[in-house]
Amino acid sequence: MKKWIKVLTTGILATVLLVSLSACGSSDSAKGSDKDTIVMYQIGDKPEGFDKLLAKANETIEKETGAKLDMRFISWGDYDKKMSVMVSSGENYDIAFANNYVINAQKGAYADLTELLPKYAKEAYDQLDPAYIKGNSINGKLYAMPVNGNVFAQQVLTFNKQYLDKYNLDVSNVNTYADLEPLLATIKKNEKSVMPLAAGQGFKVEAELEYPIENGMPFAVDLKGDTTKIVNQFDTTELRDNLRAMHGFYKKGYIAQDAATNTTEYPLDGATWFARQETQGPYDYGDMLLTQVAGQELVSRPITNPSKTNAQSQMANFVVSSNSKNKEKAVEVLGVLNSNPDVLNTLVYGEEGKSWEKTDNGHAKILDGYKANNHLSAWNTGNNKILYPTANVTDDMIKTRDDSIANATQSPLLGFNVKTDSIKTELSNIANVMNQYIDGLNTGTLDPDKAIPEMNKKLEKAGYEKVRKELQKQYDAFLKENK
Repeated sequence: MKKWIKVLTTGILATVLLVSLSACGSSDSAKGSDKDTIVMYQIGDKPEGFDKLLAKANETIEKETGAKLDMRFISWGDYDKKMSVMVSSGENYDIAFANNYVINAQKGAYADLTELLPKYAKEAYDQLDPAYIKGNSINGKLYAMPVNGNVFAQQVLTFNKQYLDKYNLDVSNVNTYADLEPLLATIKKNEKSVMPLAAGQGFKVEAELEYPIENGMPFAVDLKGDTTKIVNQFDTTELRDNLRAMHGFYKKGYIAQDAATNTTEYPLDGATWFARQETQGPYDYGDMLLTQVAGQELVSRPITNPSKTNAQSQMANFVVSSNSKNKEKAVEVLGVLNSNPDVLNTLVYGEEGKSWEKTDNGHAKILDGYKANNHLSAWNTGNNKILYPTANVTDDMIKTRDDSIANATQSPLLGFNVKTDSIKTELSNIANVMNQYIDGLNTGTLDPDKAIPEMNKKLEKAGYEKVRKELQKQYDAFLKENK
């Protein structure tokens, strides 16, 4: 599950766009850690009543490690900048939700955990899918403890079922963006206050593509073509067709006319939208989690195939600062968070007995006291494997989840992490060009048949071919090494 608004910029693009930062620490940061307290930075706003949950979790953490966890929160909008300042200044902390994982690991900002994780967090480490290890390894070393969860994912188009029922709409044949046309037309005609397709700034049109950098930059591997070549995804047939469909939707008013600059969200639990784009993985149990969070029935159709990718393996990484004086102890704490069910279920579900209770068959029954904002999210807290499934998750659903993880295909790019030292200037120039076009193309505001050729000319002047050749050179070496 995801929001379509891009609230946090990640990957190489963020790094090459960062302005030189001063050597001062984050203004919100307190004194660094000591041997008895492990300081951990988490992304997002602090949940209501969180201190009580952390105190309960610390009873176990302190018993098992001899240290307490001090979890500090930085909002989504501020996290990228503040963590960049902290990395630049060498501020003392122990654990953090990874920011620009590959680049900062290459710069030496994160501790090498290759030997520490199997030694001090063995139980949690042993439960990781091999794709997590491969996707997070940089020059043969591991710098993160990934959250074990949706190791693969696929993009889906999600529909508000109340409107499907109201107009007897069939989504069984929706396999591409173009297939949305008659459904969106029905909603546009009959529901004046409903946005047929929820899209805005940060929305990304999907296709069977994988990205060596990120999907906002014009470099990709076409999974329907030659998977050994780095190409400009905007020149591939599938993405071009999807962008043309979006432009058609835009012209017919199925998308907000200010979508390219609009940051207004369409709440998942609201009735203001008909169709939207989401990401689903095995721990979403199909549409079950979406429906649960929305508080209304939602129905989805896949538009990409499931795949284990770098992006998914790096979705929620926790790193230990290379400046930490308590590296071993920090890894021990990460081990508890990712192996002790009592600790993790308390942090994710809330206070046991008030928000939830454990059933006889090892599930979590949600109680009336449960509130969505009084606990942490599962996807970026700890090992989803040890979370108690909610009462509506059946044994068959769990088996399907585990089988799908075991059988999911791996992206040819899994484990390929780009070194950018020789192309930083060009990447920055290319990013500036993409900022002029990316939202307009993805929201259908721009005609792709006119905008893409214009964009490509600017990309060539920005150094596109130099970067593509360097990426191809590194990718060739990677493929040769991983035959």
